Amino acid sequence: MTENLTQRQKMLTFAGILLAMFLGSLDQTIVSTALPRIVADLHGLDRFTWVATAYLVASTALVPIYGKLADMYSRRRIEVVAVSVFLVGSMLCGLAGEFGPLPLLGDGMTQLIVFRAVQGFGGAGLFAMAFIIIADLFPPAERGKYQGFVGAVFGTSSVLGPFLGGFLTDQGTNLIPGVAGWRLVFYVNLPLGLLALWFIVTQMPALRPRTTPKPLDVLSIVLLLLGLIPLVVGLQLNKAEYGWTSPVTLGLLAVAVVALVLFVRRSLRSDNPILDFSLFGNPVFRSANAALFLLGGAFLGIIIFEPLFMVNVLGTTATKAGISLIPLSMGVVTGSLLAGQMVSRFGHYKRWMLGGLVVLLGGLSLLATMPVTVSYGQVLSYLLLCGLGLGPTMPLYTLAIQNAIEPHLMGQATSASQFFRQIGGAITASVLGTVLTLTLAGSLPAAAVSGDAAPPVVAEGPAIPAASSQVTPELKAAFSKAISRIYFLNIFLVAGGLLITLFVPELPLRKSNEGTPPVE
Repeated sequence: MTENLTQRQKMLTFAGILLAMFLGSLDQTIVSTALPRIVADLHGLDRFTWVATAYLVASTALVPIYGKLADMYSRRRIEVVAVSVFLVGSMLCGLAGEFGPLPLLGDGMTQLIVFRAVQGFGGAGLFAMAFIIIADLFPPAERGKYQGFVGAVFGTSSVLGPFLGGFLTDQGTNLIPGVAGWRLVFYVNLPLGLLALWFIVTQMPALRPRTTPKPLDVLSIVLLLLGLIPLVVGLQLNKAEYGWTSPVTLGLLAVAVVALVLFVRRSLRSDNPILDFSLFGNPVFRSANAALFLLGGAFLGIIIFEPLFMVNVLGTTATKAGISLIPLSMGVVTGSLLAGQMVSRFGHYKRWMLGGLVVLLGGLSLLATMPVTVSYGQVLSYLLLCGLGLGPTMPLYTLAIQNAIEPHLMGQATSASQFFRQIGGAITASVLGTVLTLTLAGSLPAAAVSGDAAPPVVAEGPAIPAASSQVTPELKAAFSKAISRIYFLNIFLVAGGLLITLFVPELPLRKSNEGTPPVE
């Protein structure tokens, strides 16, 4: 039992898990600022968006599978595999194009896309396993303050990633002569990842499941991947080239729907499904995941479109647009840590969830009603308010789910919460991007929405757009209207999440981890 572990063993394991998760979170943002140099070196402008999309597709599709594996096998073994795959993918990404075109893999850009998918296969486990292992180490009554650190790590990496990516890209060649700076964006994962791996191998208990695992349902895995991969790809396709009614988009979404329907049917009949659908009979699991789906979209709706407002309405540089995200991230860090500590001390997680959403609604209302004359400082204060409201959503919904389900389903239930947050973000970001494009098309001549002013294709993390060469009054008005409309839609998402959260049953937080996997 994990109760037999010393506090030192728990904290060292916790440190290794946080470090591994930091790598996965950092990798979602660090690459964005390196992409222009990568494209220049590897000559793949026509495919640059797939560098991000490949990682997103892999990391989203594999999350439920990691959750299932964690319920069947040693958590330590699964975590070691996830970190190892991530590090192999990082090394291969750094080597992409070094040896010219390769058989089957093609040129350097295609190699990088494939290797980013390998990274994503590992990255999915870094996120899913963090919450699962924390649940093994600490009982629900104590868990909030530790899960709050997960939100803090995520917020910190969101700030650090773009700046570290830019620094390594620009200065990396001076640090290691003969190595292109952008390659260090991937190589930097290796020493940190090896340190995390050392913590996990030497300090983490095995955390084996109590029950004897049944044979893995391979057909369910195939159907799940056949459903999720086309779904995410179809959502991430550039809608200016492949609109919602294009044969390619419709074909991918149709394949996704058919495969997911077959996956559900198979799961309902399987003795060992990838996702036990009896979980949806639990009102906490059902309502909390519905709220996470909406809130994941609201979060991405802020970090993707706020830099566009800064550049195309306020006329700031790309650097200042990136800096503007710091208050949002710092608010997330503060809100996550504060909520986690308060819940661990006083219990009653639901009031903190609701309070955070009320604060978030206030911040979004301010963002949605910003005039074109708003000051840079005012926008930063609004983003800080949004971050404070978003912070409690990081640890508390997952905590509520874990507290309400049986321990032998911990992996599936926890990974489901991460999956619904991610897939909600992917769907919402795609829809909001379409809203932006349609609004701009109705407000400006076609020629005005081009070049630097065009919205970026975003598949991961915050996008930092290029500085607009000339911000005209017409462009300011058009972007202000479009992004205001997006924030109003975000308000509806958060209001929906708030309404659903009202119906999340609040159960007393358990003070022990009865039934958690035994320790070797």
